[in-house]
Amino acid sequence: MMWVCRLLIVLIGSIAMTCPEFVNGQGVSSVAIDIEAAPISYSKTPASNRVSRLIDRIESGQTKLKVDGSTGYLKSLLAELDIPISTQTLVFSKTSLQVRYISRRNPRAIYFNDDTYVGWVRGSPIMEISTFDPMLGAAFYTVNAEPERSFGEKLPKRLPHITQATYDCLSCHATSMSQGVPGHVVRSVVPEFDGGIASQRESFITDHTSPLEERWGGWYVTGRHGEMRHMGNTYLRGGHLDTVQNANRLSLRDEFDTYEYLTPYSDIVALMVLEHQTQMHNTLTRADFTHRKRVFERAIDNPRDTSNDNSLSEQGQEWQAELRLLAREVVDALLFHEEAEFKNEIKGSITFSSEFVQRGVADSQGRSLREFDLQTRMFKYPCSYLVHSAAFAALQPELRGAVMSELGRVLSSDTTPDRYPHLDASVRDAIKTILRETEPELTVDWQFAETLDGTS
Repeated sequence: MMWVCRLLIVLIGSIAMTCPEFVNGQGVSSVAIDIEAAPISYSKTPASNRVSRLIDRIESGQTKLKVDGSTGYLKSLLAELDIPISTQTLVFSKTSLQVRYISRRNPRAIYFNDDTYVGWVRGSPIMEISTFDPMLGAAFYTVNAEPERSFGEKLPKRLPHITQATYDCLSCHATSMSQGVPGHVVRSVVPEFDGGIASQRESFITDHTSPLEERWGGWYVTGRHGEMRHMGNTYLRGGHLDTVQNANRLSLRDEFDTYEYLTPYSDIVALMVLEHQTQMHNTLTRADFTHRKRVFERAIDNPRDTSNDNSLSEQGQEWQAELRLLAREVVDALLFHEEAEFKNEIKGSITFSSEFVQRGVADSQGRSLREFDLQTRMFKYPCSYLVHSAAFAALQPELRGAVMSELGRVLSSDTTPDRYPHLDASVRDAIKTILRETEPELTVDWQFAETLDGTS
């Protein structure tokens, strides 16, 4: 059954349940986390998330998924999970164990919102789901709804059944490539003609820091990006990956029959959002798990010691120093630290961009953290929109407070912080105002941060 558990943004890597380090990680949260040990106890902890609530609605009869043509229950499932069709991205590399279904002519479709991801392959008897869970980090599910043919039409063989998957999925989705916690990865590979991976070639785990030329190998990409090059839309020919002819594609109809897909696109902007969001989720989960582990261990070692709350004690100072380091790692991800600069304007789907922005909350001037820039960077106001998410809200209160304190300190700096040179005074002020007006409870203590010396 393990083959059904390779979730949508699938990686191939070392199998590990306890991961001593994460990709490119040097920070305090690179400590080993055994997710099956207390306090995480992954397999023993009940799920409570968007998908588990959908399962409850289906089992109670409140909700019934509907079948629709060749895509089966896909459209109905996306609607119930509040996932826009415009988020569709397509991957043709055989980086899933559903290799028998995936090819350049039959790519895998991925759809997502701020906390949930759905994977669908044309002709496959299953769909895959993963979602944020406040206690589990990421929870994984499969939807079994094998179709059968009747009078030339595909009809459901049985009602769809959504099942949570645990250990088998974690053998691939809790590795160093997902920062050592249950999570997801957008991987860029060098694909062969049939979608197989050229295993001797370098592959990349991509996020907002990745240069465009390392992104999207094994993926389809639609949209304009000027003279910049990427690895998508192409495969090895004579040992060479052509990154010129694959560029600036507006249509994929020459590659495969797009008719049975929900849209004919694999939008470049949606791909960039997907890259940022998956690693941002991983960073939040890793930070939360690390803090929970430290609180748990301290309680065992010193059951009567409350020095972590006393900044004047030596242990309390050490605790606070570790907390600040952990918070900085989250703030780095939130503020797009070391984001790769665009050399040309990027233009993607108007539908995706407009629907994505409309899902955001705005300040009194109509500004939102979801507004795109796409001239030199991804967002106009580079602070992750996931600060508004359930994943951020679910951080342990002490950790969330430390993150907001560090974020307020950076944004209230009198000069442009050396660590965040892309945040000039006008951008810092805009982000600060947006957060104050849209997250007043989180920013109530920022007046204290503003009295500090503005350095980072």
